[in-house]
Amino acid sequence: METTIGAAFLLRDNVDTDQILPGYAMSYPPEKLGEAALAGSEIPDFAKQVKPGDVVIAGENFGCGSSREQAPVALKASGVAAVVAGSFARIFRRNAINIGLPVVTSPEAAAIRAEAKPGDRFQVDIENARLVNTTQGKTYPLTPLAQSSLETLRAGGLMNKVREKLLARGEKLHAPA
Repeated sequence: METTIGAAFLLRDNVDTDQILPGYAMSYPPEKLGEAALAGSEIPDFAKQVKPGDVVIAGENFGCGSSREQAPVALKASGVAAVVAGSFARIFRRNAINIGLPVVTSPEAAAIRAEAKPGDRFQVDIENARLVNTTQGKTYPLTPLAQSSLETLRAGGLMNKVREKLLARGEKLHAPA
């Protein structure tokens, strides 16, 4: 898995799935969900600002609320390379990993947000569990992911991971009808 460097978007605690992807966007096709990413948050024009490789850095309980599986899809579709937070709602975290969106906690999430300045760029290194503010030259620890989560992310999501395992066993895969 490659490390990414991008601008950081800083969010507070308790960003729920309605803020990540408002209800009106639930009928959008998956490839259009990124256009409404974080439209209900404190950064309503996020989708216009975000660039591929950018990073969301949030507080505690990111992705709380409903189990809206389209919420992590919207972030990934917008170009977000990773989400770093103090903690995640369990179902959001699982949905994100399953679609190949890296989400990782940091015990220093509050300090990261407090020390970051607008325009700072961050390098996210999931494999080595570290976050570097490349603008300020500060390094922060990330909580290492479980091996199974790393494997899922390396494969690009759960469906790809299962496909790889089946092919490795010699299974023949058929295209859906």
